[in-house]
Amino acid sequence: MTLRINDPVPDFAAETDQGPIRFHEWIGSGWAILFSHPKDFTPVCTTEFGVVAQLAEEWRKRNTKVIGVSVDGAEAHRQWKGDIESFCGAPAHFPIIADEGLAVSKAFDMLPAEAYLPDGRTAADTATVRSVFIIGPDKKLKLSMTYPMSVGRNFAEVLRALDALQLTYNVPLATPANWAVGQDVIVALALNDQQAREQYGEIDIKLPYLRTTRAPH
Repeated sequence: MTLRINDPVPDFAAETDQGPIRFHEWIGSGWAILFSHPKDFTPVCTTEFGVVAQLAEEWRKRNTKVIGVSVDGAEAHRQWKGDIESFCGAPAHFPIIADEGLAVSKAFDMLPAEAYLPDGRTAADTATVRSVFIIGPDKKLKLSMTYPMSVGRNFAEVLRALDALQLTYNVPLATPANWAVGQDVIVALALNDQQAREQYGEIDIKLPYLRTTRAPH
C-alpha cells in the first residue's frame, strides 16, 4: 500500500547497530528523518551518510532525530560506520536499522511485496531502497524523496525542506519556490486579507491569491 503525505508512518520493532528500537517510541515528541540505502559499503551512500554525520548539530537544533535503514545486518552497519567516519571526519552517532527481512522497506513502499534478497545480491537488487522520509511529531509522513542509484542526495535540500515544514506546521502559511530561511512566506488562502493582517501584520498582495508576509520567528 502506498504511503502518502499525512499518512501515519508504520510503527515497527527493529534491530539497529545500536540495539533494538520501537520506531514510534524512538521518534518521541519531535521530528524524525528516515533515510535509506540499498547496501552497506557502497560509494555514493558512504558520502551521503558522511554528510548526515557532519550535520549532527543541525539536526539537534531542529529537534530532529535521524535514522538510516539498510537491508544489511547490524554487524555490517557497525563495520561500515568505521569507513563513514574515516571518510567524513565526524562521528556517525545515528542508528542504522538492520532490515534483513525487508519488513521496513516494504512497509514504507520502497520495495514490491514480492521482493526478496537473492544469494550474492548487489545493490541493484534493492536499488529502490534509496529514499528520504521526513516525519512530523504527530508520527505522520510530511515529505518523501526517492533518488536513483547514480545521484547522490542533497542534504542541504533536506534541511531546507525540514525548515519549511517546521515553519508551516499547523499554521496557515506556505513557502514559495526556492524559499530559504529568512525569506518571506505565503499566506494561506484559508485566511482573508483582514484575517491575514490580524495574524501576521503587513502583507504584500502580489495577486488576489498570492499574498506574502514576513516569516514569523
